[in-house]
Amino acid sequence: MSPATRTVTVGSRVGLHARPASLFVQAVVASGHTVTITTANGDTADGASILSVLALGVSHGTSIELSVEGDDADIVADQLTALLASDLDSV
Repeated sequence: MSPATRTVTVGSRVGLHARPASLFVQAVVASGHTVTITTANGDTADGASILSVLALGVSHGTSIELSVEGDDADIVADQLTALLASDLDSV
């Protein structure tokens, strides 16, 4: 089974820092899927690791690629894409 990939523009005003990154990582862990984030310059992070996600330094408006592996990967990729596109600072 090939991974589901999506490109998403980060909607949170502070990017993937602190609260937005934590909410995203919690969603990844809860999904039980393997999720990889890749930036335009090729840096990658394990979506289930808060330190790895924070280390990317993704800011508001940055486009990133998600790769999701596992059963129902397309559904999970769509859910995570919607989460990242929203303003997680206001949740």
